[in-house]
Amino acid sequence: MPSFDFTSEVDMVALKNAVDITSRQIDNRYDFKGTSAKLELNEKDKVITLHGDSDFQLDQIKDILFPAMEKKETESTKRLDHQPVQKVSGNKVKQELKIKNGIETEMAKKIVKMIKDAKLKVQASIQGEEVRVQGAKRDDLQECIALIKKSITDFPIKYGNFRD
Repeated sequence: MPSFDFTSEVDMVALKNAVDITSRQIDNRYDFKGTSAKLELNEKDKVITLHGDSDFQLDQIKDILFPAMEKKETESTKRLDHQPVQKVSGNKVKQELKIKNGIETEMAKKIVKMIKDAKLKVQASIQGEEVRVQGAKRDDLQECIALIKKSITDFPIKYGNFRD
């Protein structure tokens, strides 16, 4: 019975590369000279921390980081969970961007419900942080892929592990 999985994995190499490119651009930009502007990636906790002198400066760092991330992996900025801006020692600010990895149960339930409501001849089941879809025909599975790609645009979902 043909099957495939919907997943959402972070490409940490591409993310680290985008953060390094952004750090180099911050070091070279004239308007960031003499400021506390920097960003760091915590790979273990999957968090990007932005440091700056003001909210405006944090926005400037994001304007450099987001295109670099999108260039390396499309739709990767959609998986960022923006935390509130925090005041740190004096007039400095910082913001954490948490990186969502895998499909959360709420999103997985939404995917399964969409597939069932479309009355496709496939079965969808949640398996940890991924959704497995099985069907009798490849065409049904491809129809399911098209449906999910069209319906869910606010979170990067990939399909793979296609078995015949």
